[in-house]
Parts: sequence; C-alpha cells; structure tokens
Amino acid sequence: MHILNGKTAKFVQILYQGGMKRGFFLFIAALLCLSCSGDRYIAVGGYAQGGTYTVKLNLKGVKVPPAVIQTSIDSILLAIDNTLSGYNRNSVLSRYNAGEDVTLTPMFRDLLELSGSLKEETGGAFDVGAAPLFDVWGFGFTRDSLPDPELITEAMSLNGSKLNFNAIAQGYSCDLVADYLRGIGVKDMLVDIGEIFCQGRNPSGRNWTIGIDSPVDGNETPGEALQGIHRCSTEPQGIVTSGNYRKFYLKDGHKYAHTIDPRTGYPVEHNLLSATVKAPTAALADAYATYCMVIGLEGSEEFILSRPDLEGFLVYDGGDGMQSWASPGFEVTSR
Repeated sequence: MHILNGKTAKFVQILYQGGMKRGFFLFIAALLCLSCSGDRYIAVGGYAQGGTYTVKLNLKGVKVPPAVIQTSIDSILLAIDNTLSGYNRNSVLSRYNAGEDVTLTPMFRDLLELSGSLKEETGGAFDVGAAPLFDVWGFGFTRDSLPDPELITEAMSLNGSKLNFNAIAQGYSCDLVADYLRGIGVKDMLVDIGEIFCQGRNPSGRNWTIGIDSPVDGNETPGEALQGIHRCSTEPQGIVTSGNYRKFYLKDGHKYAHTIDPRTGYPVEHNLLSATVKAPTAALADAYATYCMVIGLEGSEEFILSRPDLEGFLVYDGGDGMQSWASPGFEVTSR
C-alpha cells in the first residue's frame, strides 16, 4: 500500500542494508512475485526531487533488463531536475527565472503549455506564473512574519515574470516515467515520486491500493494515521493529495494556510483540509488537487462531479469534527 499525504506522499520500502548517502542511486532488483503466469514484479528506487522514489512494475513480456530500466528512469528524473527544478540553480527554470537568455527545451515548453491551459480553465486559481507571490509569502517558511500588503500587491503585478512548477512537476514526472515504462511493454506498474501514477495490478493480482493520510495538524509521518484506503481501478490513472495540515503560519492566534490563491494574493480561508484527486494523468491530478485546495469544499465538489474523467475524496472540518466527501467512483475503506 502506498501513502498519499498532502503533496509529500512518500512510500519508502528500501531493500538495501547499509548506509544511504544522498546522490547514491539505489538499485533495488527485488523479486516480489514469480508465478506460472509469467508475472515477475520488481521494485526500483533511488533519490529524486529532494526525496526518494519507488517504482514497482511487472516484467512480464518486457525484454529490457532491470538494470537498464533503473538507469533509464534515473536519466529521466535527472533530465527533469535539470529542466524544471527551482532548487537546482543551473536548471532551465532557475536560469529562466534569473532572466538569462535560455533555450527552452521541449519538456519545459510542454509543461508550460499544459500549465497555461490549466490557468485558463481554472480562471487563474492555478497559476505557475504566480512565483513572485509565492516568494513573498515565503512558503515553505523562509520568514516568520506576514508580508506587507504593498509587497503582495507588487508581487501580483509581476505575475508571469517568474515560474514555479511545484504544484504540477512531481505529477508530470510520474507521467514521464510511466510513458517510458509503457513504451517498453510494461502493463502493471505503480510509480511513486511524491505523487502517484498506477495502472494494472499489484504482485498479489489485485488492484493497487493507496493510503490517504488523515489531515490533522501534527501528522508528520506518512502512513501513521490514515483517513482511509482507496483501491484503484486497473486503467492508467494519477492520484494526488493536496492539503494544508502540514504547512501553515500561526500568527496572533490565526492560522494562515499553505495554499495561496493567486487571484487574491492571500492564503485561502475555508474548511477544506485535504483534497485527493484521481485523473487520467498524474500531472492533472497534481494540478487539480491544488486547484481544489484553492476553491474550497463546495467548489471542489461541483468541479469534480462536473468532470466524468475525475474522481475525488475531500476531507473537511464539519464544525463538530472532521468529515469527508467522496465522488461516486472513489471508494474509501478503513482497511
């Protein structure tokens, strides 16, 4: 079972004995299932995007050796880091934001085009061009005081001068890895790079299961307190949770959420605690989960129900305790 926990989903099952140092790519060729049907599941993993990644896949019908699959996935993730990372000072994104004259790669252009269409679709509630605004607020928490209103107004006037792909890049990364795996013939997979993409079945022959963390303040350990478990369908799908229960300001007794509404310049104030969205791709699930956290409970319910290609699970403060809402195709169980 993998864990969704508000934009920092991690499932780390490292089959490696000994010390792990950053920069060392793990190779996990763990045989998970071998049967007369020809199923042969392995897990590969390593470091990516400031954390770890795990990919489980069925080698049935696949002629590419596991070591080559590992190397190829690492190469894809390295290319993403060199293109889209805001933490890599030499990435295309960082040099673009610094005002350098850079050649935009096909990957950069692809994500920029997708993000632009999402901004238009959401009326600006999802906006990768609001990077100056996110910088002013200092999430994750580079300063301990609230920004001056004049700085917020100025940052909003600079919309589009810098980009921040944090709300979509991890989902997009999952999709690129999944595209590669499908290209070599993989039909059963689960890709976990902070966000999740899955299709087909797990080593036990059943559908993949996803654990959804309970969105309560102080729940810092993925999987420690679960809101529920979702069993995915077998078709390709991205599934992502976004929430405000781990990142927020507390100032003069008031809680300021991690999610900034690009349309107002200020943190959202509503009772939606977390939004889990299932979509045809992990990039869309990533972006739409963020969008739901901007528009709140009622808007999210209406949005999800209006889209036949989406399912969702919302957890909110009902006034007398935590409550949840699920779309008709999103079943959540306690085990």
